[in-house]
Amino acid sequence: MASTLQKPPRLLHKLSFASEPPSRSSPRPPARYSPLAAPGLPPNHVAEDQLPGFAMPPKITVLGTGGTIAGSGTYAAQTAGYKSAVLSVDGLIEAVPELGKVARLRSQQIANVGSPDMTAADLVRIAQTIDKELKGDTQGVVITHGTDTLEESAFFLELTINSDKPVVLVGAMRPATAYSADGPMNLLCAVNLAASQSARKRGVMMVLNDRICSARFTTKTNANSLDSFMAAEQGYLGMFFNTEPIFYYPPCRPLNRSYFNVADRNPSDGLPQVDILYGHLDMNPALLKTSAETSQGVVLAAMGGGCWATGAGRRVAELVRARDYPVVVSRRMASGFVGGTSNYGLEDCCIGGGLLDATRCRIQLQLALASGLDRNAIRDLFESHGAERAAAGLEAKMRRTSVL
Repeated sequence: MASTLQKPPRLLHKLSFASEPPSRSSPRPPARYSPLAAPGLPPNHVAEDQLPGFAMPPKITVLGTGGTIAGSGTYAAQTAGYKSAVLSVDGLIEAVPELGKVARLRSQQIANVGSPDMTAADLVRIAQTIDKELKGDTQGVVITHGTDTLEESAFFLELTINSDKPVVLVGAMRPATAYSADGPMNLLCAVNLAASQSARKRGVMMVLNDRICSARFTTKTNANSLDSFMAAEQGYLGMFFNTEPIFYYPPCRPLNRSYFNVADRNPSDGLPQVDILYGHLDMNPALLKTSAETSQGVVLAAMGGGCWATGAGRRVAELVRARDYPVVVSRRMASGFVGGTSNYGLEDCCIGGGLLDATRCRIQLQLALASGLDRNAIRDLFESHGAERAAAGLEAKMRRTSVL
């Protein structure tokens, strides 16, 4: 494995299934066969005696975007100061030969960056690629991704992918060259999850440290630890036992889930600018004015259960009333519920973020603005919960919303 990890990254410019010959009519370069189908056998041959019941394994697409999982250090004990996004997605796959027993893999390098450099254009492009893959015979999609913004990308995909097939994001807290690198096992678990029939109809999931995590309710809580991603009251979806996914509950989706169709959006258009203002002692009221001049909406990462400094809160009310400007109030805490009324320091002019944290509120607000929703419709989107939402028919309305 060590020699594999030292290879320079090779960016892929095509999609290729391990077990299928390239189409002569395709404009792409000839597909490169993966040696993972069965070590020691011709690359287009899968050993039947390696497969349970002699059945062909499912087709899984792996999309690479970079991050620590593709990172490389200068020595094996280095777990900080390494370089992210060095290895290609192909290099990650080749380092885990066991993957060939799980699935026939199809790979594409979408990006190769540290996740702080991911953009809205990247997210739209990833969503469009996933949508095309899932409409074909691919059973599921795995995305390798940096952990710094993993939860943001996962939630964006949760709102923009409408399929029963599994979509799984996976990252690592240690670079691929480190002792006890967690990336290879995380990747193996993620592919096992995407290949599992029991993973269908569960929305977008994240895999780290033997846990199956919800894209909606899981957050990175530690900057360094392997056990970094945590779910609050909503809990985890499941775990892995010997890389086999074990779920705690039957398939289900959150009652207040919305869907935004980005299939026809030009990725270069990105998404509307939305800023997050962090609540703290002695806040500078001018920050809101600056954000309002350069963005189409603001999310308040408020103190407590949605509390804001009184003086700064008056500025918020003035802005909302003067411009019908959307302001969503969330929390800076790890979990909790924030409504849109009766929040200390804020007049009843903000939109309550509910159970969503500030980063997820921002993504949902961006998609709502890109869809052309006005402030009242955005309020309904955020503040209708559970049975109220179903009764109002908002779910059906949002499923027809296109982000153009």
